[in-house]
Amino acid sequence: MAAEARADPRFEERYRALSSRDSRFDGQFIAGVHSTGIYCRPSCAAMTPHARNVSFYRTAAAAHEAGLRACKRCQPDAVPGSPEWNLSDDLASRAMRLITDGVIERDGVSGLANQLGYTTRHLSRVLQAELGAGPLSLARAHRAQSARHLLASTELSVADVAFAAGFSSIRQFNDTIQAVYGLTPTALRTLARRGRSGRPSAKSRPDATDITLRLPARAPFDGVGLMTFFADHAVTGLEVGDTTAFERKLRLPAGVADVHMSLDGDGILCVARLHDVSDVSALVSRVRRLFDLDADSVAIDEALGADEQLGPLVSALPGLRLPGAVDADEALFRTLVGQQISVAAARTVLGTITRELGTEGLFPTAVQLAEGGRGVLRGPATRVSTILGAAEALASGELVLDVGLTAEELNARLVALPGIGPWTAGYVAMRVLGNPDILLSTDLVMQQSAAHLGLPATAASLARHGTAWAPWRSYAGLHLWRARPPLAPKRPPLAPKR
Repeated sequence: MAAEARADPRFEERYRALSSRDSRFDGQFIAGVHSTGIYCRPSCAAMTPHARNVSFYRTAAAAHEAGLRACKRCQPDAVPGSPEWNLSDDLASRAMRLITDGVIERDGVSGLANQLGYTTRHLSRVLQAELGAGPLSLARAHRAQSARHLLASTELSVADVAFAAGFSSIRQFNDTIQAVYGLTPTALRTLARRGRSGRPSAKSRPDATDITLRLPARAPFDGVGLMTFFADHAVTGLEVGDTTAFERKLRLPAGVADVHMSLDGDGILCVARLHDVSDVSALVSRVRRLFDLDADSVAIDEALGADEQLGPLVSALPGLRLPGAVDADEALFRTLVGQQISVAAARTVLGTITRELGTEGLFPTAVQLAEGGRGVLRGPATRVSTILGAAEALASGELVLDVGLTAEELNARLVALPGIGPWTAGYVAMRVLGNPDILLSTDLVMQQSAAHLGLPATAASLARHGTAWAPWRSYAGLHLWRARPPLAPKRPPLAPKR
């Protein structure tokens, strides 16, 4: 094990974090203690193990592959997810974004590989080399973590938890929980609830499942800012929100869910009515992305706070998060409709589209827009043509948008369509992929804020200056948007001459 430790280029840094029990690193890596056969979160309160007995892993699956089980004391799976999967666009990160959304449970490893554009053999080789485990092991670890979350947060029966988490049989579920946690599912439920307040709930009915989940965020977390953004952009008939809560319907793989999300300390309380309990994993993944819960706010704020002009903005708004999207196609259409008009006008147009073309209180699909959009869409002919062109491309399968794309691939696919430029593609990449390093330097509001703060204010000069903000340029842009200078008051009309 000492040889493995020496082979890890970040071993010393991670061991210092483990020794200081630094909770900022929880979820970012796992500490495997080979003398005890367990793996822990960095902040585990247990005695710090000797360095020669420790190996660090990027995923729980890699720790399982090494023969380790989860620590019963620190419960390393009960933490926010890794911010690394959004920070990088390499194949391993893109695969993890899809695995956490449940793609392997729905489509198998071959479906995951096809979606990423590689053979299953190449994908398995890359994941084993980069993450220490193959796709099946990574999916198994994700299922175990989902099951632990459900056992802790709901009153679902053990059997319902097994199938909700994606296991194909009760026996497979029991064997996995025993191997990963060294406990039966019932004992894990008792352990996972240790020290918790609140009332776990989930009521099953033949046609629906009501479920309540608490989704932790990595502190600091500007939840009020996110809720305010969603409320300000809420579309009538589709969404309802205020500074503390947000509610809407979501399309999930097995059906439509009614979802209510509210602030709950450093996290989100998610109350949902699911058409099918198997959608829990996809629900959790999409809500976490919507609220950017896994972002490393400490690292982001430290980096941007060092900038002379941005520093005061960061100090005033710690934990600023990137508003995500729950549906990639919907995010594109909302972006296209909202360009060059006010937020209020965009909400009106989008409300009309939802009312006229949508069903079940949902935003219309690409097929519905392609078939009926010409009779509903209003505005400049070029914008209408752009929206309809995008809808037809999505409906036909010519254009595919998902979280498994790189920002570069998504950008190329969008700008290839008539009427879609780099600003639109970049904004969609920020919202859909959660990409942390996109600066929309051509944005007029950003340029106005930059000028007001004494930063370079032309598109080219702002882009050059923004290289110092990498890899957090998306968050720098959010601060510039939030710091928009007040509009100059209109001058009163001159009194008519007598």
